[in-house]
Amino acid sequence: MSRFFIPRENISENKIVIKGEDVIHISRVLRLKAGDFLTCCDGKGFDYLAEISNISKSEIVCNITKKEKSDTEPPVKITLIQGIPKASKMDYIIQKNTELGICKIYPCSLNRSISKTEKDKKTARWQRIAKEAAQQSGRGVIPEIYDAIDLKDAVGILKGADISFVAYECEENNTLKDVLLSCENPKTVAFLIGPEGGFDKSEIEFLENNGISVISLGKRILRTETAGEAVLAMIMYEIGDINCL
Repeated sequence: MSRFFIPRENISENKIVIKGEDVIHISRVLRLKAGDFLTCCDGKGFDYLAEISNISKSEIVCNITKKEKSDTEPPVKITLIQGIPKASKMDYIIQKNTELGICKIYPCSLNRSISKTEKDKKTARWQRIAKEAAQQSGRGVIPEIYDAIDLKDAVGILKGADISFVAYECEENNTLKDVLLSCENPKTVAFLIGPEGGFDKSEIEFLENNGISVISLGKRILRTETAGEAVLAMIMYEIGDINCL
Protein backbone atom coordinates (compact mmCIF):
# COMPACT_ATOMS: atom_id res chain seq x y z
CA MET A 1 0.00 0.00 0.00
CA SER A 2 1.23 3.50 -0.86
CA ARG A 3 2.74 5.41 2.07
CA PHE A 4 3.07 9.18 2.57
CA PHE A 5 4.44 11.47 5.28
CA ILE A 6 1.95 14.22 6.12
CA PRO A 7 2.67 17.34 8.26
CA ARG A 8 1.06 16.98 11.68
CA GLU A 9 -0.95 20.17 11.19
CA ASN A 10 -2.74 18.53 8.23
CA ILE A 11 -4.01 15.68 10.40
CA SER A 12 -7.13 16.14 12.55
CA GLU A 13 -9.07 13.64 14.62
CA ASN A 14 -10.94 12.17 11.66
CA LYS A 15 -9.45 13.66 8.50
CA ILE A 16 -6.16 14.07 6.66
CA VAL A 17 -5.54 16.75 4.03
CA ILE A 18 -2.74 15.98 1.57
CA LYS A 19 -1.17 18.90 -0.31
CA GLY A 20 1.83 19.69 -2.52
CA GLU A 21 3.72 17.24 -4.73
CA ASP A 22 1.98 14.22 -3.18
CA VAL A 23 -1.31 15.31 -4.76
CA ILE A 24 0.15 14.90 -8.26
CA HIS A 25 1.83 11.61 -7.37
CA ILE A 26 -1.35 10.12 -5.89
CA SER A 27 -3.78 11.33 -8.56
CA ARG A 28 -1.68 11.18 -11.74
CA VAL A 29 1.08 8.64 -11.12
CA LEU A 30 -0.65 6.13 -8.84
CA ARG A 31 -4.07 7.06 -10.29
CA LEU A 32 -5.82 6.52 -6.97
CA LYS A 33 -9.41 7.69 -6.68
CA ALA A 34 -12.12 8.22 -4.08
CA GLY A 35 -12.63 5.02 -2.11
CA ASP A 36 -9.01 3.88 -2.43
CA PHE A 37 -6.84 3.48 0.67
CA LEU A 38 -3.35 4.66 1.50
CA THR A 39 -1.14 4.85 4.58
CA CYS A 40 -0.27 8.26 5.98
CA CYS A 41 2.43 8.88 8.60
CA ASP A 42 2.87 11.92 10.81
CA GLY A 43 6.66 11.49 10.96
CA LYS A 44 6.50 11.13 14.75
CA GLY A 45 5.78 7.43 14.96
CA PHE A 46 2.08 7.09 14.14
CA ASP A 47 0.54 5.51 11.03
CA TYR A 48 -2.97 6.23 9.72
CA LEU A 49 -4.98 4.04 7.37
CA ALA A 50 -6.85 6.59 5.28
CA GLU A 51 -9.63 6.34 2.69
CA ILE A 52 -9.66 8.96 -0.04
CA SER A 53 -12.93 10.92 0.04
CA ASN A 54 -12.21 13.77 -2.38
CA ILE A 55 -9.52 14.70 -4.91
CA SER A 56 -9.01 18.20 -6.32
CA LYS A 57 -6.10 19.86 -8.14
CA SER A 58 -4.70 21.36 -4.93
CA GLU A 59 -5.47 18.78 -2.24
CA ILE A 60 -6.71 15.32 -1.38
CA VAL A 61 -9.04 14.82 1.59
CA CYS A 62 -9.02 11.45 3.35
CA ASN A 63 -11.04 9.93 6.17
CA ILE A 64 -9.01 8.22 8.91
CA THR A 65 -10.21 4.65 9.42
CA LYS A 66 -7.43 3.46 11.73
CA LYS A 67 -4.58 4.94 13.78
CA GLU A 68 -1.73 2.91 15.23
CA LYS A 69 1.83 3.31 16.45
CA SER A 70 4.42 2.43 13.83
CA ASP A 71 6.12 -0.93 14.48
CA THR A 72 9.12 -0.25 12.22
CA GLU A 73 11.15 1.98 14.56
CA PRO A 74 14.11 0.53 16.50
CA PRO A 75 13.99 0.46 20.32
CA VAL A 76 17.22 2.47 20.59
CA LYS A 77 17.67 5.98 19.18
CA ILE A 78 20.92 6.04 17.22
CA THR A 79 22.83 9.13 16.07
CA LEU A 80 25.44 9.17 13.30
CA ILE A 81 28.01 11.97 13.27
CA GLN A 82 29.50 11.77 9.78
CA GLY A 83 32.78 13.37 8.73
CA ILE A 84 31.77 15.38 5.66
CA PRO A 85 32.68 13.44 2.48
CA LYS A 86 32.78 14.49 -1.15
CA ALA A 87 29.60 15.64 -2.92
CA SER A 88 27.07 12.87 -3.55
CA LYS A 89 28.52 10.45 -0.99
CA MET A 90 26.58 12.23 1.75
CA ASP A 91 23.36 11.67 -0.22
CA TYR A 92 24.08 7.93 -0.22
CA ILE A 93 25.01 7.92 3.48
CA ILE A 94 21.76 9.64 4.46
CA GLN A 95 19.64 7.39 2.25
CA LYS A 96 21.09 4.07 3.40
CA ASN A 97 21.33 4.92 7.10
CA THR A 98 17.72 6.11 7.01
CA GLU A 99 16.67 2.77 5.53
CA LEU A 100 18.50 0.97 8.35
CA GLY A 101 16.84 2.98 11.14
CA ILE A 102 19.05 5.95 12.06
CA CYS A 103 17.42 8.63 14.23
CA LYS A 104 19.69 11.66 13.69
CA ILE A 105 22.57 12.56 11.37
CA TYR A 106 25.07 15.36 11.98
CA PRO A 107 27.55 16.25 9.21
CA CYS A 108 30.87 17.06 10.91
CA SER A 109 33.68 19.22 9.52
CA LEU A 110 37.00 17.53 10.33
CA ASN A 111 40.63 18.26 9.44
CA ARG A 112 40.59 15.94 6.43
CA SER A 113 37.12 16.81 5.16
CA ILE A 114 37.49 17.81 1.50
CA SER A 115 34.00 19.21 1.01
CA LYS A 116 32.47 22.04 3.00
CA THR A 117 28.71 22.37 3.32
CA GLU A 118 26.58 25.33 2.30
CA LYS A 119 24.47 25.40 5.43
CA ASP A 120 20.83 25.90 4.45
CA LYS A 121 20.97 24.64 0.86
CA LYS A 122 22.46 21.21 1.51
CA THR A 123 20.70 20.57 4.81
CA ALA A 124 17.27 21.11 3.21
CA ARG A 125 18.13 18.77 0.33
CA TRP A 126 19.50 16.12 2.69
CA GLN A 127 16.30 16.33 4.75
CA ARG A 128 14.29 15.64 1.58
CA ILE A 129 16.48 12.61 0.85
CA ALA A 130 15.84 11.33 4.39
CA LYS A 131 12.08 11.79 3.94
CA GLU A 132 12.05 9.89 0.62
CA ALA A 133 14.16 7.05 2.07
CA ALA A 134 11.96 6.84 5.18
CA GLN A 135 8.86 6.69 3.00
CA GLN A 136 10.33 4.00 0.73
CA SER A 137 11.53 1.83 3.61
CA GLY A 138 8.31 1.97 5.65
CA ARG A 139 9.69 4.07 8.50
CA GLY A 140 7.34 5.77 10.95
CA VAL A 141 9.78 8.58 11.72
CA ILE A 142 11.82 10.81 9.43
CA PRO A 143 15.42 11.14 10.71
CA GLU A 144 16.56 14.65 11.57
CA ILE A 145 19.43 15.99 9.45
CA TYR A 146 21.31 18.85 11.09
CA ASP A 147 23.58 21.64 9.90
CA ALA A 148 27.31 20.87 9.96
CA ILE A 149 29.08 20.86 13.33
CA ASP A 150 32.73 20.80 14.41
CA LEU A 151 34.58 18.22 16.52
CA LYS A 152 33.97 20.08 19.78
CA ASP A 153 30.22 20.02 19.13
CA ALA A 154 30.48 16.33 18.20
CA VAL A 155 32.04 15.52 21.58
CA GLY A 156 29.09 17.13 23.34
CA ILE A 157 26.65 14.98 21.37
CA LEU A 158 28.68 11.82 21.95
CA LYS A 159 28.87 12.46 25.70
CA GLY A 160 25.10 12.86 25.86
CA ALA A 161 24.44 9.30 24.65
CA ASP A 162 24.28 6.16 26.80
CA ILE A 163 26.86 4.55 24.49
CA SER A 164 29.25 6.50 22.27
CA PHE A 165 32.35 5.73 20.23
CA VAL A 166 34.45 6.63 17.22
CA ALA A 167 35.45 4.07 14.58
CA TYR A 168 39.19 4.34 13.80
CA GLU A 169 41.19 2.22 11.37
CA CYS A 170 44.33 2.24 13.53
CA GLU A 171 42.60 0.80 16.62
CA GLU A 172 43.43 -2.90 17.03
CA ASN A 173 41.87 -4.10 20.27
CA ASN A 174 38.61 -2.45 21.32
CA THR A 175 35.60 -3.70 19.33
CA LEU A 176 32.04 -2.57 18.75
CA LYS A 177 30.74 -5.49 20.79
CA ASP A 178 32.95 -4.47 23.74
CA VAL A 179 31.42 -1.00 23.73
CA LEU A 180 27.84 -2.23 23.33
CA LEU A 181 28.26 -4.58 26.29
CA SER A 182 29.46 -1.71 28.48
CA CYS A 183 25.90 -0.48 29.07
CA GLU A 184 22.85 -2.57 29.89
CA ASN A 185 19.63 -1.60 28.07
CA PRO A 186 20.89 1.62 26.44
CA LYS A 187 18.28 4.04 25.13
CA THR A 188 20.65 6.11 22.97
CA VAL A 189 23.79 5.41 20.95
CA ALA A 190 25.96 7.95 19.10
CA PHE A 191 29.00 7.28 16.93
CA LEU A 192 31.46 9.21 14.78
CA ILE A 193 32.74 8.19 11.34
CA GLY A 194 35.65 9.95 9.64
CA PRO A 195 35.74 11.44 6.12
CA GLU A 196 37.60 9.92 3.13
CA GLY A 197 41.04 10.70 4.53
CA GLY A 198 40.23 9.34 7.96
CA PHE A 199 41.03 11.09 11.23
CA ASP A 200 43.99 13.24 12.04
CA LYS A 201 45.86 11.74 15.02
CA SER A 202 45.24 14.92 17.01
CA GLU A 203 41.49 14.44 16.57
CA ILE A 204 41.63 10.92 18.00
CA GLU A 205 43.69 12.17 20.94
CA PHE A 206 41.13 14.93 21.55
CA LEU A 207 38.29 12.39 21.53
CA GLU A 208 40.13 10.01 23.88
CA ASN A 209 40.98 12.86 26.26
CA ASN A 210 37.25 13.60 26.42
CA GLY A 211 36.39 10.02 27.36
CA ILE A 212 35.14 8.82 23.96
CA SER A 213 35.80 5.13 23.23
CA VAL A 214 37.79 4.31 20.09
CA ILE A 215 36.88 1.06 18.32
CA SER A 216 38.05 -1.11 15.44
CA LEU A 217 35.78 -2.30 12.63
CA GLY A 218 38.04 -5.23 11.81
CA LYS A 219 41.05 -5.92 9.64
CA ARG A 220 39.73 -4.27 6.50
CA ILE A 221 39.47 -0.52 5.98
CA LEU A 222 35.96 0.56 4.98
CA ARG A 223 35.07 3.53 2.82
CA THR A 224 33.45 6.40 4.69
CA GLU A 225 30.12 5.76 2.95
CA THR A 226 30.28 2.07 3.94
CA ALA A 227 31.46 2.40 7.53
CA GLY A 228 28.39 4.12 8.98
CA GLU A 229 25.85 1.71 7.54
CA ALA A 230 28.04 -1.27 8.55
CA VAL A 231 28.18 -0.01 12.14
CA LEU A 232 24.45 0.71 12.19
CA ALA A 233 23.57 -2.74 10.85
CA MET A 234 25.76 -4.38 13.51
CA ILE A 235 24.17 -2.30 16.28
CA MET A 236 20.68 -3.16 15.05
CA TYR A 237 21.55 -6.85 15.04
CA GLU A 238 23.01 -6.71 18.56
CA ILE A 239 19.98 -4.92 20.03
CA GLY A 240 17.62 -7.38 18.35
CA ASP A 241 16.11 -5.00 15.78
CA ILE A 242 17.28 -7.17 12.87
CA ASN A 243 15.96 -10.71 13.39
CA CYS A 244 16.63 -12.28 10.01
CA LEU A 245 19.31 -14.84 10.98
